Amino acid sequence: MSHVFPRHCHSDLPTAVGGDGCYLIDADGKRYFDGSGGAAVSCLGHSNSRVRDAIKAQVDQLAFAHTGFFTSDPAEKLADLLIANAPSNLDRVYFVSGGSEAVESAIKLARQYFVERGEPQRKHLIARRQSYHGNTIGALSAGGNALRRQQFAPLLLEISHIAPCYEYAERPADETLHDYGQRVANELETEIQRLGPENVMAFIAEPVVGATLGAVPAVPGYFKRVREICDQHGVLLILDEVMCGMGRTGHLFACQADGIAPDILCVAKGLGAGYQPIGAMLASKSVYATIADGTGFFQHGHTYIGHPVAAAAGLAVVSELLERDLIPQVQARGDYLQSALQTCFAQKQYVGDIRGVGLFRGIEFVADRATKHPFDPALGLAGKIKKAAFAEGLICYPMPGTRDGCNGDHVLLAPPFIASEAELDEMVGRLSRAVDTVIAAI
Repeated sequence: MSHVFPRHCHSDLPTAVGGDGCYLIDADGKRYFDGSGGAAVSCLGHSNSRVRDAIKAQVDQLAFAHTGFFTSDPAEKLADLLIANAPSNLDRVYFVSGGSEAVESAIKLARQYFVERGEPQRKHLIARRQSYHGNTIGALSAGGNALRRQQFAPLLLEISHIAPCYEYAERPADETLHDYGQRVANELETEIQRLGPENVMAFIAEPVVGATLGAVPAVPGYFKRVREICDQHGVLLILDEVMCGMGRTGHLFACQADGIAPDILCVAKGLGAGYQPIGAMLASKSVYATIADGTGFFQHGHTYIGHPVAAAAGLAVVSELLERDLIPQVQARGDYLQSALQTCFAQKQYVGDIRGVGLFRGIEFVADRATKHPFDPALGLAGKIKKAAFAEGLICYPMPGTRDGCNGDHVLLAPPFIASEAELDEMVGRLSRAVDTVIAAI
């Protein structure tokens, strides 16, 4: 009998014993194509020798040194590499162990920034509906997914949530893409005015919404308008690239596609590619200078921040992405995957939308294509697709509650950047068989 506390107490999971490129292997020898990279994590697959060797070498040299006493070479080098390739206003990197920690750090830094500027009344954070920012209390409060928030609501912080930029489901047919993007961006202006501009500290958003919407990018011009509004009112812009960053969308930082730079940026998942738990919060020169020229002490921290072995892994991962030109490959493979998904799924009556950028793609399922009406949530469509795909030897990321936390179903795909076109075809074929099996049975 297992003594592990699993995610689901009534599931009987196979044991993973090996990894080979884009595949995971269980104790019975069955191979599973990792079509979602776990949760958009395994960007380099499961057997990258450069990253494994970097981890081994770092363990042999130095396993751990607490950042209250020391810095380390791998942390310094990784920070230099990230900043050299980040939007130009970003200047400092605060390492953490994962995405939720990165978001918590960003929220607390935004608050301390205004305290040190002599504006302690700035306490309000604005986020978006149907966003996901992590599972710690602060990050969950920022997230706008009703399903994940529901049972913890009495514990959560009071945070405003405005509309997402979810063009497929929420743009009227008679509204242009530009007008729609400007209208939903201007909800930020309206909410800032409602709260009082002098009371708002930050706005947080995912450049491409991952888990809860299924690879939904903003329409052109949306984030430029958001940046203008934040600048006008002295509000910090926090971008959460935990899932969509580190090359996943065909840019090392997803915001580069929108031509904007945040004040604080969060990354994780692909930063360690699954080889080590690591995340990071990147801060602008001005945000960092406010702390450095003030108390000089960011009142925050965790035991394993800046862990040398994790930083060594991250350094090897980012070096692989850049030196092997894997990010341009993500763009090319992403175009190929979109075409394959369109060919296979576009004519199926249960598919409403096929979307995304790079190797970050989503399929939204509907009961009626004309009205875009979702399936009855009582059917448990997403869970059934996950199970059927797993039986086909495919790991994917289906989620319920796409529309409002209750209604709607989608599948998120985030395969390794090293996947060949043939492997992507294999992934699409396995997913198609799985979904057809589920639809036929409901």
